[in-house]
Amino acid sequence: MEVFQSHRKSSSNNVIVSILPFYRSAPPLEVRLEDFEFFAMDRLRVLKGISDGLCRGKKPEEMEKLVVDLWKANMRHPQAVEEVNKDIISHFVLRLVYCRTEELRKWFLSMETTLFRHRFRLESSEAQRALMSEFKLPYKAVSNAEFESVKDKLGQVARSMGQNLAAADAIFYKVPFEEVPDLVSGRRVFIHKGHAYVAMNQVVSLVVTQFRSYISKALILTNRKWTSTIREQEKDRLTPIVEALCTSYLGPDYSQPQEFGEISIKDIDQVAKTSFPLCMRHLFEKVKEDHHLKHGGRMQLGLFLKGVGLKLDDALAFWKAEFAPKVSAERFDKEYAYNIRHNYGREGKRTDYTPYSCQKIISVTPGIGDHHGCPYRHFSEENLRAALVRMGLSSRAVEDVMDKVHNRHYQLACTLTFEAVHGSSCDAGINHPNQYFIDSQRVLQSKNGSVA
Repeated sequence: MEVFQSHRKSSSNNVIVSILPFYRSAPPLEVRLEDFEFFAMDRLRVLKGISDGLCRGKKPEEMEKLVVDLWKANMRHPQAVEEVNKDIISHFVLRLVYCRTEELRKWFLSMETTLFRHRFRLESSEAQRALMSEFKLPYKAVSNAEFESVKDKLGQVARSMGQNLAAADAIFYKVPFEEVPDLVSGRRVFIHKGHAYVAMNQVVSLVVTQFRSYISKALILTNRKWTSTIREQEKDRLTPIVEALCTSYLGPDYSQPQEFGEISIKDIDQVAKTSFPLCMRHLFEKVKEDHHLKHGGRMQLGLFLKGVGLKLDDALAFWKAEFAPKVSAERFDKEYAYNIRHNYGREGKRTDYTPYSCQKIISVTPGIGDHHGCPYRHFSEENLRAALVRMGLSSRAVEDVMDKVHNRHYQLACTLTFEAVHGSSCDAGINHPNQYFIDSQRVLQSKNGSVA
């Protein structure tokens, strides 16, 4: 793997340390299959965290802190060389995962570019200059004579941004203005005869433009290799992992009750009103109203109830009682009880099934008469608005949620619903219905001194 090194010196011993790779070629390393997947999932947590931050409209300084925290939580390794390897390997695995469609390529390119931008900004000016040299950018620093000739204009631009021009050690690069569109549109550079004068503290725009262009082309080439050879050659080993990674749920499985233990039948009506996410609240209301749910709805709600702590005996009693007006006890025991016990790992292969994540729920396609799925994706706008109002959202909150829905940010729409209902922020975002329940119970506990 070609890893480019900047030359940042340690303050204590002047040792040169390596940092940002440019991901020019895949590493000639033997990678264990489990590391292939786990490294990619760790990086995916970083990229999805960045995506959530951008969708929530975080400011640049907030995004910078978010990137640092995400990287520290998911990509750190006690040994520096292993951290670099993990960085490089995980990038190339995800490049393979996200090269396969235009939509996937677009998302990956945007998130990797944002990650690179913030990591580059965190480096010292010496390290940044070294990286520019390694990237072989065709730009030279403006000479002292030319700097003096435009110093007043550069000073005006700096003052317009509330900054001072540090003339003593100022370094500027003269580049074609079309290569720094973000700086031009923000009126943050002086333009003269088709060239923009870019300050050293703005040089990230130059590097990021080149980085984005390179990764964009690399994704197209990777896609060609994937479709022509790799997919078929690795159909029994890597292909299943690659094809599953872009839809992988990355959080806890909630197969067992978490910190709030068990709930009983007598509690379920109350907690459904206070702590069920809209997808589960809708199913719960429908089974109460219709005394029946189709298989998809029973699976989605049943596994959720298992995850929040409804024991098997109580689950059997709950479903039997709700179905009773339409289904006899004998028919229930014959047609429905087995599947409930199966979900709890008491029948068949004794598999302990896990509750569905948001990603899985969003990806299903409910049929006529089905009530499962994600309301933010599958409801009509009229029905979704009405459901949000019934949950107690204000008109402003409803519009905020609908804005996320229109932009297909369904989990963020659910997160905004949570925040509006509970009057409490949810910085991690909602990624699982059972997470919604647990976070809701925490908020209610902190407000009331006991779980609702």
